Amino acid sequence: MEYEIIKLTDQPELKERAAQWFHEKWGIPLEEYTKSMEECLTEKNPVPQWYAAVEEDRIVGGLGIVTNDFHDRLDLTPNVCAVYTEEDKRCQGIAGALLDAVCADMKAQGIDTLYLLTDHSSFYERYGWKFFCMAQGDGDAEPSRMYIHKDRE
Repeated sequence: MEYEIIKLTDQPELKERAAQWFHEKWGIPLEEYTKSMEECLTEKNPVPQWYAAVEEDRIVGGLGIVTNDFHDRLDLTPNVCAVYTEEDKRCQGIAGALLDAVCADMKAQGIDTLYLLTDHSSFYERYGWKFFCMAQGDGDAEPSRMYIHKDRE
């Protein structure tokens, strides 16, 4: 099956399903996703933004762009957040395609530097991200890895 990467602003009718999907994956209150997605749709600013990989009518992956992804480095903004691919769709390039799409879209809107907080190592490097520093996530006992993606073209 083929999937399509959809920017929420291009298909606002996806908002409720997408908010529910992200809530189920990450456990962040549904209201937070709904509020951020509503801001995305009404404010017409580059941040926040939300993206979904959709196969037929099923969301199989997604991510967002927010000002801060629950960490102490408020100077490192904007952040890619909530990167997730359904388990049965992993290792098919969906996360990489989402990351590439969001970097291109942000660059088109004048934002060439993005940050991402994660506990993963080596995954994001495959897509042009570089380790930047350690950052303390809200409520986390240990710091996590902060990555940077800077488009220099």
